[in-house]
Amino acid sequence: MRVSTYYKLGRTQASLDFVDVDIVADTPLFISPKAIAMQQSEWADRCVSLIQNFFETVLDLIKKGKNVEARRLLSMLREPNETHLGLSKGKSRGRALGSESAKDVWKALANSQAAKSGLLKDLEDTVLLIEGVSVDIVSDIATNIIRQPLIEYTQEMADQLGIPVKPGVASGPMWDPRRRAWFTEFVKMPVTKAGPLLLIPKAIVRRHLEYDAGEYYRHFLLEHLRAVELSANSALVEVLKNKKRRVTKKALAEKYGTGKKAIVRETLKHPEVLERYRKAKEGKEAVPLTHEEIARLEGQASPDWDALLKAVTDIPSGKKHADAYERAVEALLTALFYPDLTHPRLQHKIHEGRKRIDITYTNMAQSGFFKWLASHYTAMQIFVECKNYGKDVANPELDQLTGRFGPSRGRIGLSVSRKFKDKKRFLETCRDTAKDDRGYVIALDDEDLKTLVKARKSQDLYQDWPLLRQRFQALID
Repeated sequence: MRVSTYYKLGRTQASLDFVDVDIVADTPLFISPKAIAMQQSEWADRCVSLIQNFFETVLDLIKKGKNVEARRLLSMLREPNETHLGLSKGKSRGRALGSESAKDVWKALANSQAAKSGLLKDLEDTVLLIEGVSVDIVSDIATNIIRQPLIEYTQEMADQLGIPVKPGVASGPMWDPRRRAWFTEFVKMPVTKAGPLLLIPKAIVRRHLEYDAGEYYRHFLLEHLRAVELSANSALVEVLKNKKRRVTKKALAEKYGTGKKAIVRETLKHPEVLERYRKAKEGKEAVPLTHEEIARLEGQASPDWDALLKAVTDIPSGKKHADAYERAVEALLTALFYPDLTHPRLQHKIHEGRKRIDITYTNMAQSGFFKWLASHYTAMQIFVECKNYGKDVANPELDQLTGRFGPSRGRIGLSVSRKFKDKKRFLETCRDTAKDDRGYVIALDDEDLKTLVKARKSQDLYQDWPLLRQRFQALID
């Protein structure tokens, strides 16, 4: 039974910002530190800072020979059963990281020349260089370190979707970067029959981490060692009938060995190979999972775009149904614009609560229209105002949206309403607003939403959104 079913949310995975996990078993996905670093938001920056702070603290203690203190910090890492992510079969039981495996991680780090030499720089490096550390271990360690931001995210999603929370739940260890120590609190969290539930943004999960020890060994380290042997014209070099010289990977593996001990030993001799691998990964976009990929992993159907659209267009216009309309629009847009726009916040308060925004999204697009916006305009966040009017939206509503813009938040928004009697006039008003340097508002009605859904069904994941680009172009021409 998944979160959406257990809490009767009336939503499918596509319109949820978090992974719709099974509340008992595990979903084979992992938190990726690199995916977190890709997020352009204060929440993600905080998570990255926590991970870096913890990892640097542990490595510094090991380098200084303070192994007791390092072991004490690592011993607090526990099984994050509340996320229901990982490789456990049957009931979630934190297969990856337990008290013994945490001790093993400490031993491996304490005895590793990679840790003592400075070769290790971040958490994902451990996948390459530390014995016994795999994708699930890194995911579990990251979960522990960023538990406090994840709890806050869970509370936010629960509040928005009406998921009941229970007070007085033990938080589990949370990392304090100032004191460089663990602490615990009693917090409000959803609790299912399987225990506390921690919701994980689907934008930060992957099936695999970007760093892979086998890939690094075969395609980077061995290739470098092959060049070394060829340059030295060593005994490993074979001369073929066509006079070409070669060194086989089998011969290299026999001479240099395999496994992480061999990787660390040779990388210490040739650190430039690891730097080359890191740079190769930096230039590679870690693309988020698609709706379809997540659906297959969860054994669920792909998004029903027509149903999401119908949920909006079937709502009668008028103030009485304003809340239902806002939620239906958010469900549609959350599915429609994923993974470009993430972390929807309903009735987001700004100016110390004096103003509210119907829906606020974080713009983390890696390509397409929203990436273009972020590259040329202030668009860290995209704001949405929903007007379930039976009449045309007028200047006061437009001013309401532009009044939410700001240099640190963004200056681009969507005004979503039902229909226009004089649509051309309102689009001209939006253009006037842009000319006056008060921000950029893209107006959309029910017919435009139909156009966007049609485009989403027919195009690839990262779309240029022709309608949105056309409307925006009209604002700046």
